[in-house]
Amino acid sequence: MPTHNEDVARMFEEMADLLEIQGANPFRVRAYRNAAMTIRDLKQELSGMVERGEDLMELPGIGKDLAAKIREILATGGAKFLKQLQKEVPASLEELLKIPGLGPKRVKQLFEQLHIKTLRQLEVAARAGTLRDLPGFGIKTEQRILEAIEQQQVAEKRFMIHVARQYGEALVDYLKKLPDIDEVVIAGSYRRGKDTVGDLDILVTTPKSANVMRHFVAYDEVAKVLAQGSTRSTVILRNGMQVDVRVVPTESFGAALHYFTGSKAHNIQIRRLGQQRGLKINEYGVFKDEVRVAGATETSVFESVGLPYIAPELREDHGEIEAARAGKLPSLIELADLQGDLHIHTSVTDGHDTIESMARAAQLRGLSYLAITDHSRHLTVAHGLDEKRLLQQMAAIDRLNGRLSGITLLKGIEVDILENGKLDLPDSVLSQLDLVIGAVHSHFRLSRKKQTERILRAMDHRYFSILAHPTGRLLEEREAYDVDMERIIQHAAQRRCYLELNAQPKRLDLTDLHCRLAREAGVKISINSDAHSAQQFDYLGYGVSQARRGWLRREDVLNAGSLPDVKALLRTTME
Repeated sequence: MPTHNEDVARMFEEMADLLEIQGANPFRVRAYRNAAMTIRDLKQELSGMVERGEDLMELPGIGKDLAAKIREILATGGAKFLKQLQKEVPASLEELLKIPGLGPKRVKQLFEQLHIKTLRQLEVAARAGTLRDLPGFGIKTEQRILEAIEQQQVAEKRFMIHVARQYGEALVDYLKKLPDIDEVVIAGSYRRGKDTVGDLDILVTTPKSANVMRHFVAYDEVAKVLAQGSTRSTVILRNGMQVDVRVVPTESFGAALHYFTGSKAHNIQIRRLGQQRGLKINEYGVFKDEVRVAGATETSVFESVGLPYIAPELREDHGEIEAARAGKLPSLIELADLQGDLHIHTSVTDGHDTIESMARAAQLRGLSYLAITDHSRHLTVAHGLDEKRLLQQMAAIDRLNGRLSGITLLKGIEVDILENGKLDLPDSVLSQLDLVIGAVHSHFRLSRKKQTERILRAMDHRYFSILAHPTGRLLEEREAYDVDMERIIQHAAQRRCYLELNAQPKRLDLTDLHCRLAREAGVKISINSDAHSAQQFDYLGYGVSQARRGWLRREDVLNAGSLPDVKALLRTTME
């Protein structure tokens, strides 16, 4: 039975996809998609809510029918309605949905007009040039589909960090329930904060390793046991994720944690430094001849080669060892350093919660200011704001600021950058805002030159403050558009505007590399949740992790500043 919210959300997404392929009522489809988003945003497990007798219909967008389906999934591991849809829609059509750019509407079009229902049929049709004649496809779309099919055939299965966290932390909690457990830590790329992970490496210290292994392989999420030994076991979870659990001696824990956190390139450099000192460094410790001289803690491993502790997020062999040797490691940004959030959405457009609800949720998380930045009119699918509605919202924000205490709301907009580089709303209204976030939401396939110039023209606009999700990528869904980020970063420095690090787990945009380039260019980054519900402020943690991978310090982050400082910096973009 699914025990995680992700399982339930995934089933609701599948129901929405199958309904859309069938041509169901758009409002019905949207209800399932919104329910999936609500479920993914929950801090608590649905299974626990049901056990406690809580009313699921109190959740946003969850009515009687959806609540009943949730309870059915939790009780039986499936839903009769989903099984019915799966019988009505060929299973192979669902496989087509995994190809970026092929949403349910296009899959339906392929099935009805070309009778394509398998990945192989799609590949054959694309190679034969058949797809390009369909309305809305064309030669470029056909080529992108072929490229996506080829990439899918060789791609390693990876999981977005927020999905890995849900499964990993639940497993850690399960292991910690055993007596005599001292430490349980997830290592690997997960600990380094990468945006996606291939598998999970969990290290445990305990005097009773056999008990841990028996307990681990008996976990109810385990689909297959690949190996079971006295100190190491490997399983595949039901969602396809591989998990290794290793029991290590307390005296070797730091060395093992360093070794299995990686990266491989970083570890090689540390071992070379050890060799220069006559030391052998491995997962068991640091040895001089046959004597262990360090390894109980990670700090002791670094000290053995003359280095200070290096944060896991920096361990990529991207200069961190040289910086550590020179005493120039950055003091990395922490979640507690953020004082505000400068990009969120409300129920006025495509968000789930009211302005006041979002404000109070932000305040509960320790934020002292919040920018309300709903979509502009060009994004019709999100019910974007025109001039009149934006002015009404601005007045509502003023009224709310008059009675809020402890948090200040800023007036903003996420305005579309049009294909010609112009902004979607006139200066007469943009000039009245505290900040203007420019975003690309269309024409993703422009040439590198045109896309870059489009964004540069938008950044030159007098009232432009922050460039949202600068590369437009959606992990597992859409590649970044082709844009010269070095030019964008240099232009932001000259123009004195800012770049966003969008903390949505599907975006995490900027990349760590671009964060570092921005820091070196003196461009401040705004770590924003892009929250569409009160629960999504939790995404800020993922953004901070990405920022740390990009070597960002508190002083490099716009919204780590106080409200007066941020207001002053935002004003400089409009001068």
